[in-house]
Amino acid sequence: MAIKSRNREGGLLADVLLSAIVILAVLFCIFPFFLIFSSSLSSETSIRIYGYSLIPREFTLDAYKLVLNAQNSLIAGGYKTTVIVTVTGTVLSSLITILAAYPLSRKKYKFRSGLNFFVFFTMLFNGGLVPWYMATTQWYGLHNNYAALIVPYLASAWNVFLLRNFMSAIPDEMEESAKIDGAGNFRILFAIFVPMCTPGIATVTLFNVITYWNDWWLGLMLLDGNKIVPLQLFLLRIMESIDFLAQSAKAAAFSGRRSIPTETVRMAICMLTIGPIIFVYPFFQKHIIKGMLVGSVKG
Repeated sequence: MAIKSRNREGGLLADVLLSAIVILAVLFCIFPFFLIFSSSLSSETSIRIYGYSLIPREFTLDAYKLVLNAQNSLIAGGYKTTVIVTVTGTVLSSLITILAAYPLSRKKYKFRSGLNFFVFFTMLFNGGLVPWYMATTQWYGLHNNYAALIVPYLASAWNVFLLRNFMSAIPDEMEESAKIDGAGNFRILFAIFVPMCTPGIATVTLFNVITYWNDWWLGLMLLDGNKIVPLQLFLLRIMESIDFLAQSAKAAAFSGRRSIPTETVRMAICMLTIGPIIFVYPFFQKHIIKGMLVGSVKG
């Protein structure tokens, strides 16, 4: 009885310690987010005097007003463009990744070695910025359109290899049994491999969402004017304009402010951009760890 009591006490102590470690880890992860949110609601003066704090010393919405009221219609247009690009690009990119990873994961595929080398080669070398820009704009017509923000990121070698390694863990016997029953390659892929690779597909999908949502570089390189502007690029332009105003004493005097809220605006921009991603992540989190571990280790 004494041994059982000690075992119970030891197990309870281990559970308490493990729970405490998990809670501390969660707090460390959440702390930066709340610090950014609190700073975006603080005045520029209080941040310069007292520094960053979890509770705003001088509550104000000046940073959000400056970002949202500067060009309200363009902000809405930026969100619209980014949502369209993210949804369309994620669906197409995930589909292409699945279609590419399936044959590369099958040992009986005739051109498996050559295509694996070709995909891996693109991870190490590229043609350079100027040839890429000329081919993208002049040959493919990716300029001032939605396709310019979607097509360049459709195929990611890293995602293909991650999902390929995940599919390689599926036994060949399952594929052979399906072929004996008369199933074709597409039927085998979408009826057997896709359901069994849900963690890997969820991981790749989340990577695609983050890539398209956070991208501003394609808009900077391939778009002219303000007709189609992704959210990240538009906020970057606002940040550059605010930095310019902050360095200009005449502009600051003309605006009627004692100082341009550069630090708080940066925090407000962070909240506006990372907010949607935070709400998307919980739908994928149960698959992410398994997808990353299996996809990066096997193969």
